[in-house]
Amino acid sequence: MATTTREFSAVADDFLRTVAEIKYATMTTVDGLGRPRARVLLPIWEVVDGRPVGWLASFPTRVKKAHLAANPHSTLSYWAPSQNTASADAVTAWVEDPETKHAVWELYRKGSPRGVGYDPRAYWRQGPDDPGYHLLRFDPFRVQVMSGRDLATGRPARIWVADPVQAGR
Repeated sequence: MATTTREFSAVADDFLRTVAEIKYATMTTVDGLGRPRARVLLPIWEVVDGRPVGWLASFPTRVKKAHLAANPHSTLSYWAPSQNTASADAVTAWVEDPETKHAVWELYRKGSPRGVGYDPRAYWRQGPDDPGYHLLRFDPFRVQVMSGRDLATGRPARIWVADPVQAGR
């Protein structure tokens, strides 16, 4: 049985530490026929007003755009060989606001959390105003963390839910 909380602060350190350890996430979206599609990518995270917010500098592929237009829900899943895991079920949206795009560009450059990020200029040579630079925002409604040590000792996963109804609980 998992331990569930409505306070993100109860799982925030473990979530951000796991993200920093693993770095790459598998993002899963769903197509119009309800079939999942997964891809590996490098989102960054911050805590805003006590809640997690994820960001992805991205190329707006036809598949990703179509999936999110039909169903804005996605899951970002992290796994390490140590069996440390974290996942975030989120509502996902494209963001085109120049101010936000500049701010997230800087988060990628400095790392958020620390150690997670890269210089986006490697992909978008014109900087945050590059016409190819697009941004996804993840607003999680459920985050789960579990360490390999927890798994071995029977300690339950720790789950944060923003709203138990929205999170399917």
